[in-house]
Amino acid sequence: MVRTINPDDPRHPYQQIADHLAEEITSGELSGRVPSELELRREYSSGASTVQRALAVLRERGLIYTVPGRGSFVKQPDDDAEG
Repeated sequence: MVRTINPDDPRHPYQQIADHLAEEITSGELSGRVPSELELRREYSSGASTVQRALAVLRERGLIYTVPGRGSFVKQPDDDAEG
């Protein structure tokens, strides 16, 4: 499925992607593994840096975490309790 970036939206494309994914995470629609950067690039018809910035925003918001070589995953509320 190809999702569109709204060119009339005042938010940057990476912010639109991050906000959309955040909505999916908070609604429970997206859980577990986050689509890969390549999958997101195709889904949003966006460049690598745009998708990388969107994922960085989600990490900063504490919604996802990334495991090098494995991908990004939705952070569960009890993830902070580990350790």
